[in-house]
Amino acid sequence: MDTHFTFANLHQAYLDCRKRKTSKINHLRFAEDLEFNLLKLEEELQNRTYKPGQSIAFVVQKPKIREIFAADFRDRVVHHLLFNYLGPYYERIFIFDSWACRKDKGTHRAVARTQKFAAELQRERERERDSAGCASPMRYETVSQGNYYLKMDIKSFFTSINQEILYSLVKKKIKNEEILWLARIIIFHDPAHDVPPKIQSQMSLFAQLPPEKSLFTVAKGKGLPIGNLTSQFLANIYLNELDQFVKHTLRAKYYVRYVDDLVILDKSRVKLEYYQAEIGRFVSEKLDLVAHPQKQFIRPISCGIDFVGYVIRPEYILIRRRVVGDWRRKLEILSQVNKMECKQVMASYLAHAKWANAYQLKKSIVNQYFPKPEKPKVAPKC
Repeated sequence: MDTHFTFANLHQAYLDCRKRKTSKINHLRFAEDLEFNLLKLEEELQNRTYKPGQSIAFVVQKPKIREIFAADFRDRVVHHLLFNYLGPYYERIFIFDSWACRKDKGTHRAVARTQKFAAELQRERERERDSAGCASPMRYETVSQGNYYLKMDIKSFFTSINQEILYSLVKKKIKNEEILWLARIIIFHDPAHDVPPKIQSQMSLFAQLPPEKSLFTVAKGKGLPIGNLTSQFLANIYLNELDQFVKHTLRAKYYVRYVDDLVILDKSRVKLEYYQAEIGRFVSEKLDLVAHPQKQFIRPISCGIDFVGYVIRPEYILIRRRVVGDWRRKLEILSQVNKMECKQVMASYLAHAKWANAYQLKKSIVNQYFPKPEKPKVAPKC
């Protein structure tokens, strides 16, 4: 029988799943009887009796309040199994400048790519200015106006995904029946209601979530749980429709997307206004999504491109003020209660700062919370 649901593929999915989680209790329980657990999964998948189990639900408040559903380790193995089949196929379809949940991508490379685009656009503008030469003052003024960027994101993206549309997009490309069956199981699983989750945050935090941002309250047939590998990957499949529209219909040259945050750079503000309207229309009509009205704007690149935690200019990159504020606040609290955790937080933020031009900032914060001991003064010899 030709099947992807083999012990060998499940074992590889397990190895992928356990990376950086070998000490977690859920992994240890699963690994305690690894062969039996993988054989059981193999049987359930081949017999098509597999059903996702209980998730853990909690709320995080930084950088913004959101609801997380963490699937059981057993289900995460299945997520990796599906990802390992779909990933290589969709890598041939995705555009280059989709930067989330893909090998050799990520926020830092997205930032570098955006800066590269900004620098290229600046060089184009300078060449135009030079070629204007002795042209009329009006022509010179036109090419001197500066470059712009359009920033947009999707309102309540993960909880707004239309499951039927998503499944239809997968079905349009994938013809393997067992993979389609598993994709349907995962896409249409409702971790908030099908199997009531284990709650690990105070209910008062869940109550702070707007109704459109919680799987407990969104309409049936909407949403994917934040926190699962498959959700991140399926989100790329969903927004690949937008990527193709922007690149091949709108023919935007300088376009970058990370999850639901997108940036387009151009010399013409009028053209960006056209892109903005067309993208808003496309996501509404084709994907049943809403472009966030308060989080879309067109600004000069000289103001800095605010994207994935950094402020990007052609010549340099800075860290967002909000990120720096969170960094200082966490260190201020932890330095007085937990020195070890304070060091871990410092290491995490220094890794973030490494990708920015932030030498003086790093030096200032490190010296404030981890000052070097002064060398003892040696008395001069008589």
